[in-house]
Amino acid sequence: MKGDRVEIVVDAGDTTRTYEVVASRAGRRVETAVRRGVVEVSEVTRSGSVVRTARFMATRVLALVEQPVPREETGEKEARTGRPLGEDPETE
Repeated sequence: MKGDRVEIVVDAGDTTRTYEVVASRAGRRVETAVRRGVVEVSEVTRSGSVVRTARFMATRVLALVEQPVPREETGEKEARTGRPLGEDPETE
C-alpha cells in the first residue's frame, strides 16, 4: 500500500548507512526476502511486477525495520465521515 516503507541499516565499515525502500504509488507494496545470505527488499505492483529492488549482504545488515502505513478500521472511517460505509453522499 502506498506509504509502506522498509528501513535497512547496514554496516559500512567504520560507520552505518541507512536505506529506505518506499511504496511510492497507490497499489504498490514493499516485500522483504532473505535468500542465500542476501537480504532483498522490493517495491512490487498489484500484478506482482517488481519496480525496483535493493539487495544487501545479510552479514552486513544490522537492522531491518518494516513500517506499514496505519490502516483505518471501519468504525474509524464511519466516525470520520459521519455515515456508514458504502453510502454515497451524492445520491442523497
